[in-house]
Order: sequence, then C-alpha cells, then structure tokens
Amino acid sequence: MKLSLRLIARCTVLSLLASLAQAAEPGFSSLFNGHDLAGWSGNTNFWSVQDGAITGRSTAETPLTGNTFIVWQGGVVTNFELHAKFKLVANNDKNFANSGVQYRSRLIDPAHWVVGGYQADMDAGNTYTGMLYEEKGRGILVQPGERIRIGEFGPTGKPQLSPIGIRLAPTEIKAAIHAGEWNDLVIIAEGNHLRHFVNGKLTAEAIDNDRTKSASTGLLALQLHAGLPMTVQFKEISLKTLTP
Repeated sequence: MKLSLRLIARCTVLSLLASLAQAAEPGFSSLFNGHDLAGWSGNTNFWSVQDGAITGRSTAETPLTGNTFIVWQGGVVTNFELHAKFKLVANNDKNFANSGVQYRSRLIDPAHWVVGGYQADMDAGNTYTGMLYEEKGRGILVQPGERIRIGEFGPTGKPQLSPIGIRLAPTEIKAAIHAGEWNDLVIIAEGNHLRHFVNGKLTAEAIDNDRTKSASTGLLALQLHAGLPMTVQFKEISLKTLTP
C-alpha cells in the first residue's frame, strides 16, 4: 500500500511539473488556472470546470436555444499566438456538436454573452474543424485547408476570395483530428494575416483585405453552440503577444 501511495504521489508531481512546464513556455501566459472560471465570464448554467478543463455543456434538461460564449476578461487581443487543447463530444444520436474559439471579437449582447467576430471553428464530424468563420458577420471565410485572400464585397453580395497558396486536402486534415479526444489548436494573428493549425496541420490561412469588415483587435471567447446536447472542453490555454 505504501509503494502504491508513493507511486500515485510521484505521478501527481510529474503531472504537475508537466503542467507548469507548459504554462512556462517562453513568452506565453496561461489564461486558465485549471481549477475555476476566474478570469472568464459566461453563463454558469452551461459553463463550468470539469476534469481540469473549461467545459461547456448542454443537455436535454438544459437545452441551449442560442449560441453562448464564455469571454476572457484579461483584455483584448491584437497580434498574438494562442495555444489550446480542445475536445468536442456530441451527446446525441445525430453526432451534432459545434464550438469554436473567438478572437478579435466584440460583445454584441453582454446580458446573454453573445459574441461576434473571427472564429476558429470545430465540429463533431470534423467537416469544419479548423476553418475560419466570422460569427454574426460574413460567415464562412476560409474552408478547411484553404489559403485565401479576402477582398471587399463584390456584386454577388459576398466577399471576393482568391487563393494565396496550395490548399491542403480536407481529407488530410480530417484524418489528423482525433474525434471525441483532445486536439491541439494554434491560432496566429499578425496584422491582417490569420492562421489556424490543428494538430500541426495548417487548417486555414487568410489575408483579410476587407477594410470595412476586418478586425485588428477585440475579445477572446469560447463558444458553445445551440442545438442538441453536446460537450466541449478547453484546457492548457496560453497566449503570447506578438510585436506588430
């Protein structure tokens, strides 16, 4: 029994040291303490901390009729690199679940934690995971694997898009994502140049040249999507400010 307790204690210490090492990565600051929602604001009917992760959950008993967000209270983000781990689970027989990380965003309805702006999207079926979406705005801007220059709105009423590089096949991206398990997300925003990476794959790249609709600074938030019961979790969230 003593040996077992020692082994457990040793494993606990090693786990703590690993967490500290991640948080202490040069230039990065941790945005989540792993214990509670200090520094974040959201509807606690849906957001909590479970298993050391910020957890958004809707259930049949507590349905979500509109997208809700938990907003980081540490200020705005401008030029930055964000690292996080995420896990998305569909608690329904339709395999429907959707979430995302909002950045350079704005708080549209403070009373209901409604946010609009750039989003690194994710879904349970991994059809959209990693793409660039604009919540409450232009919608899908960059599909998974695309590298796009975004222009002003054209005569069709949609933004003018043109490629800036070779597209990574969506099937290659999907194969690299661990459905229902933890995945690594990196978002890099430098000026109007935006990049998303999931598990090391470049899943979206944009140069947003739309002068009237692009955003250079704004809030950081996490999304829980309306719809069927689902769970999304985020952990090891860290941020590094980049020089202009």
